[in-house]
Amino acid sequence: MLAHALVLRSILNIRPLRFLPFALLAVVCLIGMALPSGAAATEIVILKSADITAYNQAVEGFKAALAGSATITEYDMQGDVARGRKLARKVRASNADLVLAVGIKAALVAKLEIVDIPILYCMVLDPEKNGLNAPNMVGILLEVPIDRQFKEMRSILPGLKRIGVLYDPEKTGDFIEDARRIGKAFGLDLIARPVRSEKEVPAGLRALIPQIDALWLIPDSTVLTEASISFLLTTTLDANVPVIGFSSELVRTGALVGLSVNYEDVGRQAAVLARKILGGQIKAPASYSPEKLRLALNLKTAKFLGAQIPPDVLNRADQLY
Repeated sequence: MLAHALVLRSILNIRPLRFLPFALLAVVCLIGMALPSGAAATEIVILKSADITAYNQAVEGFKAALAGSATITEYDMQGDVARGRKLARKVRASNADLVLAVGIKAALVAKLEIVDIPILYCMVLDPEKNGLNAPNMVGILLEVPIDRQFKEMRSILPGLKRIGVLYDPEKTGDFIEDARRIGKAFGLDLIARPVRSEKEVPAGLRALIPQIDALWLIPDSTVLTEASISFLLTTTLDANVPVIGFSSELVRTGALVGLSVNYEDVGRQAAVLARKILGGQIKAPASYSPEKLRLALNLKTAKFLGAQIPPDVLNRADQLY
């Protein structure tokens, strides 16, 4: 109370407190009782799967967006699930208001160990398959929505009708079924060829090339390896078939176009969701698609293929090679 009185004294330039009239002193005391002594800061804990660039970028975006509005503590699992579970139990016993789980290992550990604190996860592929649907979990999907990919494909290649894709049914079979259905709405025919090992990729690609207008690369670890990427890009270029990828790195190495998620933007989106969760505006479980996407184009590849990129697409591209 005395502190508040002294503040008022400095603002109003009044006499020392002991000379205040009794009535004014009573008002000052009432004001002092009414003012909060300082609301507790929001406490957020970041549980990170490992110290890798993509995760770090998401964390930096999250921190930057919440700078000054929350106390943030960060823990690194170092890729160790046992270590992560110990850290999660420590978080559960803390005063944390919210947990940001970055990466699949962190998300799974948080689900197992933390049941009474809101969990917000990001940088996770296929959260549904991993069962990230606990009643206290909200997340941001890492993949680019299929409909947005097809819309972008049509804007860049207006004459596109037949899209080829290689996939492992055990890994991306459900994704391909969704893509077939969504593609029809865009007038696109998805010609998908299954491969069950890396050895089947060359034959699968050669069978596809005569039937397609473009090859669509999706994040399938059976299809895409260090050895196969070079073969896929070289073979399609030789056949004058454009490649549509999912990262700027694929575009840099020869794909015509890539639509990808920017990891810092994911972190910033997570910060917005964190505020809404803490404000009671979002009910779990829930998941959200990335709001901002990055478009990369390889102009050298376009020239080689004789592809004319529409001016409006060039103007909104984030990266040009």
